[in-house]
Amino acid sequence: MAYNTENIFAKILRGEAPAFKVYEDDYSLAFMDVMPQVEGHTLVIPKDPTENLHDADPIILGHTIATVQRVSAAVKQAFDSPGIMIAQLNGAPAGQTVFHLHFHILPRADGLDIGMHARNMADFAVLETHAQRVREALA
Repeated sequence: MAYNTENIFAKILRGEAPAFKVYEDDYSLAFMDVMPQVEGHTLVIPKDPTENLHDADPIILGHTIATVQRVSAAVKQAFDSPGIMIAQLNGAPAGQTVFHLHFHILPRADGLDIGMHARNMADFAVLETHAQRVREALA
C-alpha cells in the first residue's frame, strides 16, 4: 500500500486539520488523541510520510522514539500516573486505523479501565486542558 497523503495525520502535519499539540521538533509531533482510550492519551508521529514501523527511516525513527520517551515522561507526570503504556500498531489486522506511523502513550493505573480504540470523540475543551497539562510538564 502506498502512503496516503490524505490521512488525518498528514493533514495535521500540513496544518489542514486541528490538533491539540503538546510537543513538536524537526522530526516529530505529539498531540492529544481526539478519541482517547484514557484521559491523557497522547500520540507521537514522525513528520516523515511513513505508513508503519517497517517503512520508517531509522534515523527519523530514532528521533521519534526520543520524543515518545520525553513526552511519555511528561504524560506520566501530568496525569500522576504510576504506569505508562506505549502502543504501536502495524497494519489493519493489528488494529491500525490511521496509516501513518504513530505511537500511543496511555497513562495506566491499577483498576483504570481502558476504553475501546477510536470509538468516541472527546470534548475539545477537555483535550485542550489535557494538552496544557502535558505542555506544563514538559516545561
